[in-house]
Amino acid sequence: MKGIIKKVSEIDFGLMSPEVIRKMSVTKIVTPDTYDEDGYPIESGLMDPRLGVIDPGLKCRTCGSKGGDCQGHFGHINFARPVIHVGFADTIHKILRSTCRKCGRVLLTDTEKLEYKDKLEERIENGEDISKILKQIHLAAKKEKCPHCEEEQIEIKIDKPISLVEGTYKLTASEVRERLEMIPEEDYIFIGINPKVARPEWMVLTVLPVPPVTVRPSITLETGERSEDDLTHKLVDILRINQRLKENMEAGAPQLIVEDLWELLQYHVTTYFDNEASGVPPARHRSGRPLKTLAQRLKGKEGRFRSNLAGKRVNFSARTVISPDPTLSINEVGVPEMIAKEVTVPIAVTEWNMEKMKEYINNGPDVHPGANYIIRPDGRKIRVYDETKEMVVENLKPGYIVERHIIDGDIVLFNRQPSLHRMSMMAHEVRVLPYKTFRLNLCVCPPYNADFDGDEMNMHVFQTPEARAEANDIMKVQEHILSPRYGGPIIGAIHDHITGAYLLTHASTVYPEDKAFQIIKRSKMELPESKGRDWTGKEIFSLLLPDKLNLIYKAEICRKCEECKHENCEHDAYVVISNGQLLQGVVDDKGYGSGSGKILDSIVKQFGPSEARYFLDHATKLAVFGGVMQRGFTTGTADEEIPKEAEERIKELLEKSDRKVEQLIQAYEDNELEALPGRSLRETLEMKIMQVLGEARDNTGVIAERYFTTSNSAVIMALTGARGSMLNLTQIATCVGQQAVRGGRINRGYINRTLPHFRKGDVGSKASGFVHSSYKKGLDPLEFFFHAMGGREGLVDTAIRTAQSGYMQRRLVNALHDLSVHEDGTVRDNRGAIIQFKYGEDGINPAKSDYGIVANLDRLIEEMRLEANSNAK
Repeated sequence: MKGIIKKVSEIDFGLMSPEVIRKMSVTKIVTPDTYDEDGYPIESGLMDPRLGVIDPGLKCRTCGSKGGDCQGHFGHINFARPVIHVGFADTIHKILRSTCRKCGRVLLTDTEKLEYKDKLEERIENGEDISKILKQIHLAAKKEKCPHCEEEQIEIKIDKPISLVEGTYKLTASEVRERLEMIPEEDYIFIGINPKVARPEWMVLTVLPVPPVTVRPSITLETGERSEDDLTHKLVDILRINQRLKENMEAGAPQLIVEDLWELLQYHVTTYFDNEASGVPPARHRSGRPLKTLAQRLKGKEGRFRSNLAGKRVNFSARTVISPDPTLSINEVGVPEMIAKEVTVPIAVTEWNMEKMKEYINNGPDVHPGANYIIRPDGRKIRVYDETKEMVVENLKPGYIVERHIIDGDIVLFNRQPSLHRMSMMAHEVRVLPYKTFRLNLCVCPPYNADFDGDEMNMHVFQTPEARAEANDIMKVQEHILSPRYGGPIIGAIHDHITGAYLLTHASTVYPEDKAFQIIKRSKMELPESKGRDWTGKEIFSLLLPDKLNLIYKAEICRKCEECKHENCEHDAYVVISNGQLLQGVVDDKGYGSGSGKILDSIVKQFGPSEARYFLDHATKLAVFGGVMQRGFTTGTADEEIPKEAEERIKELLEKSDRKVEQLIQAYEDNELEALPGRSLRETLEMKIMQVLGEARDNTGVIAERYFTTSNSAVIMALTGARGSMLNLTQIATCVGQQAVRGGRINRGYINRTLPHFRKGDVGSKASGFVHSSYKKGLDPLEFFFHAMGGREGLVDTAIRTAQSGYMQRRLVNALHDLSVHEDGTVRDNRGAIIQFKYGEDGINPAKSDYGIVANLDRLIEEMRLEANSNAK
């Protein structure tokens, strides 16, 4: 039979009437108990067998299905008195304020009704939102007298969550229901109710649907005791109070007792629907834990929607700690054998791979590479055991599927949370390795924002050939070297790679040929032809550059040379590459580092991702074996040593700045300080002090920098962009400087002073958080305390920013998730409305474009010039 395709034109959300609740119910629940002494469900109790069964042995009394197959059936509880539904309390309040207390009609004149009716009907017909018009009606219906029966209206207020007070009198749920029943059907449209699917009085409950047992299953504890679900606990409370209310009403108990019990019933029903309603103490378990009732099951991060529907835990995934492995390619991920044997890939058996599949099955689940399951053409899954291996191999035919272990070369997804951009989840090729951690090439750390201080990552294994092909084509690491945010490399050399490349390509680096060949071989590169002479580091590095690469740029280490030209660069740092030969300059962070690598950027754009991957894989090894490991590279406290005379000059400079600060304070106290435009005197003083102290720290740095030469390991790291900065070095060696809280000096603490160790009113440099000491010398207790204050602010800021940006991203994703790029290049929403005529307004992918047209032209002109020269030759 052919299926009939139907399109949903509209969905109506309505309310369940008491009749519908009773109709769909299979039994009336009257007993607040669940199981008898023998462990059988009690008739008309909360676990009545007609509500469905969960135990495998039992049969459902309604549908006859066994536990596991039965979907469950609803029951119902009849209330002794009506109860307001907490979810509709605000709506009820709005309706009561907009309708007459006597005749029940909406407080609008006939002209107003006609005007609003036309607007509402038009909107409803077009399927548009009517909430704005309903808001206008609500405001227009705030009248002191009813336009129809002249009755004086008394203001109704809501005492959250469900108490409705008219003047000073609190309305009971019965009175609220009576008022809602009075509203004529023709007025429903003005209060936003569709009479086909709802009536306002149904918002006050007279009967409660009891969810099936399958919605609130009970569990058996190790002790043999049964533990009930939170919803069942709540329903027990509702039934008990309802029973007591009924008995008291029938016995003619005093009004006060009846009202108290009614109030209690209302409380239990409210907390059954929402246990976090404002102004209501949450219902708690015996242990003191608040119960998770209906609203809590659905909303929030752990709720049904976000946790079970929008995203969920998946099979064929693994998670463990990550550790570095510089021998891997950027495209690879090292997978522990333990995981490789657990996570499988389904392979269809054909005549061509039959022998290989048999080999996997013979290896079984315990030997890698083996197989864990086979799936027969009829869909039956068979576990591979040592005893059954032979039989399975004999019966193996084309059409079977073998779930084999993952092996070298398989493609998998690799991800680190929080996934904030495209490069947080990329496809890698598997390399099965010993031990228990995922192994990662260091160049791939920046896009994942990963480090090895205990970070964990997730691996997901594809289950279809289509998914594998797509990932291999568009999700492989090499396809993401350039960031879509700024068009430059995000995957690139870091730390030691940068230091190593600098040391290797430095003008003074020369190796005997045998040593050079040893370095090349260790870096897994092809051996070049012998030159019969010493090799320079630049020549070794040039082996990795594509033949047609031409490039000129200023290296990171050369950023201070304003007048520097590439012919006379004092650092040999102006990089010139011609026809794949590094003729001049050193390679540092600006060359192939993550975030700014010019060489890497040019290789990706001119020669493609595969060439760039080859370059990056080997250049990083070359930097380590040819640079760092040949020279030896370490750092220690000696790198931050400065001579005695420098210390004296720094001490003198800081004393001078302290005197300047005192002079400024004196001028302020004598009213001689001139206020800056738009600033008060005190603000002017603060700004001038900050300026003096800022200059003091900078000048101490200038003094120290004279003694930090490029033979110093810490300086090499700072200047090449490998790690740290000259500021870090000056703070270690000379003076930490001003500590700031909220962008200014520290001014809060005790009354009129920051700490009890200072005089009242002291605003000097020491009393406001200026740290004269260096990290090397060590901070005194007061400086340490101020430093901790500045540090704490940074930590708190980071935590708040993370939470804010996470929530902002979530809101943006929710707002934009229905937009998609169509085949004609337009961006449209789910109704087909055009949002952008061209994606991103210009249709340009930053990762595929260059930094600018000028850069492109320069490169083209250079290429044409070189080509013309070679043709002439």
